[in-house]
Amino acid sequence: MKPHQNSILPSLTIGKYTSKYPIIQGGMGIRISASKLSAAVANAGGIGVVSTVALGLDSPYYTKEKATSKDYFSANILALQDELKMARQLSPKGIIGVNCMVAISDYEQMVRTSAEFGAQIIFSGAGLPFGLPDYVSNYPDVALVPIISSVKAASIIIRKWERLHKRMPDGFVVETPNSAGGHLGAKPEEITDPDFRLEKVIPEVLSYLDKEAQLKIPVVGAGGIFNHQDILKIMGLGAHGVQLGSRFVCTDECDASDEFKELFMKAKKEDIVIVKSPVGMPGRAIRSEFTERFEKGLDVDDKCFAKCLKHCACRDNRETYCIASVLDKAQRGNIAEGLFFAGSNAWRIKKIVPVQTLMDELVGIGVDSEKAADSEPVSRS
Repeated sequence: MKPHQNSILPSLTIGKYTSKYPIIQGGMGIRISASKLSAAVANAGGIGVVSTVALGLDSPYYTKEKATSKDYFSANILALQDELKMARQLSPKGIIGVNCMVAISDYEQMVRTSAEFGAQIIFSGAGLPFGLPDYVSNYPDVALVPIISSVKAASIIIRKWERLHKRMPDGFVVETPNSAGGHLGAKPEEITDPDFRLEKVIPEVLSYLDKEAQLKIPVVGAGGIFNHQDILKIMGLGAHGVQLGSRFVCTDECDASDEFKELFMKAKKEDIVIVKSPVGMPGRAIRSEFTERFEKGLDVDDKCFAKCLKHCACRDNRETYCIASVLDKAQRGNIAEGLFFAGSNAWRIKKIVPVQTLMDELVGIGVDSEKAADSEPVSRS
């Protein structure tokens, strides 16, 4: 693809959908990336993504004090329907996707609801999405993009999908644990392992797809990408696009509370920490009153109320804390009791801007000509 006018970046095609710019807004839960943010990114030429996890917690369909697990899952379905309808109303022509975590108990329901109510692309990680094609079999236009961290994961998914579903992925997001925010698909000792660097994994995945799988699909890099130069670097590896999450938190349209955004802007480099999650994976977050109490072994919110995860140390072993509860509190601005997931470069964000302003910066519109002179326009055929 040729770069769009006024940008030195190309467009990005995933399945039947082509975005003006090769930028995907990463899914961030709970309700950090919902209808407002995803629609704004889609309107600005990127791919907007609604995170489907636990949307019902702040909806008219759910009252925590009176609810059962069944009520929780029903509320999530109705809330997701609302978010997708609203995103489409706000962005009639943009590309709207969803992020569905394999690890959640209502994964299948969230995928099926997403397809039924207009999601054009489904990004799926936090586990290997073996059943994903079956859940959208009645919606052949929906593009399916697994999120992976290694060639091994890519090869397993391709072989499994080909055997079980006679379908191939429409792309891969390569998100490695070195820099990404939120839950990290790696063991704690692998977080700093150089074998998981994007600079290593992206070329490996591209080579595998070309030489072994013989599959021409886009590969998107994710994790720690902050600015235009970072995007050029990742695409210089051969990636067809990039995914950014934390960069979109401090925008006017982000669905997070003002307090959530303020914590990002106040964070220092040393405030980006690794936390233990009940999911069974480490996570990257901003240091807060909650993380400090947990590190010291003090009492934190540890009551499972919805059985929202397939595997949960809080529910099964009465360890750690309820991940849905602390992420929900963070989104609402509860600084003392919330967990604030963030990528490794979140501390560099120091102001709130409109999504359009951020997108212009990321794609290189108005970029200093001398700074861009060393970088040739990136194109993908």
